[in-house]
Amino acid sequence: MNPAHAFPTDIYTEPTADVHTLVNLGPLTRMAGVWQGARGMDRKPKADGPKEQAFVGRIELQPIDPQTNGPQLFYGLRYHTHITKPGQVKTYHDQVGYWLWEPATGTVIQTVAIPRGMTAMAGGVVAADADTFEVAATLGSATYGICSNPFLDHAFKTTEFRVKVGFNADGTWWYDETTVLQIAGQAAPFAHTDHNVLTRIAKPTPNPLALAAIASGGSGSHQKS
Repeated sequence: MNPAHAFPTDIYTEPTADVHTLVNLGPLTRMAGVWQGARGMDRKPKADGPKEQAFVGRIELQPIDPQTNGPQLFYGLRYHTHITKPGQVKTYHDQVGYWLWEPATGTVIQTVAIPRGMTAMAGGVVAADADTFEVAATLGSATYGICSNPFLDHAFKTTEFRVKVGFNADGTWWYDETTVLQIAGQAAPFAHTDHNVLTRIAKPTPNPLALAAIASGGSGSHQKS
């Protein structure tokens, strides 16, 4: 399998996977763990024009067991993002999903679900040792696409979603996120942007199969049934 989608004729046989997800995450390796960022800035649309809002973010990214679709193999991180305004308790933004790495094709995928009735899946081809990478989704794509509830599709239609991630020498990492909106009554699209720098506050917990292998002294390989 490769980025050009030269899919195999055998779509059922599953590969043997290494149970230790944390050592097979490619460009996602440095994202594993629990992170805090107090330098967030959000640019959002309001009735009287764009508004900038500072925010504090906490992101937990924990390794999952290897996942297969027949011959396709993913290693990944399950994540939860929780954002508040400085000094406040009320949730400003909540988001869950997965970051996935497919070693065979050098592909990173991010799935996004937010509790305002919107989902997206963004993807990109990335070097395993990349210091920066980007994933994107576009409205109407049958693969890396966007789906919104009827009101959002009418009033704040998301036409593009793009996230760029970068890693710093001090162990922190950052993201720049752009959500392009077509807002009802406005001719020009609006770029809703978010940026934050994250510092790790806790190490990741090994995935269940890895914990079992560590406890038993096993070899670390697994054929999914």
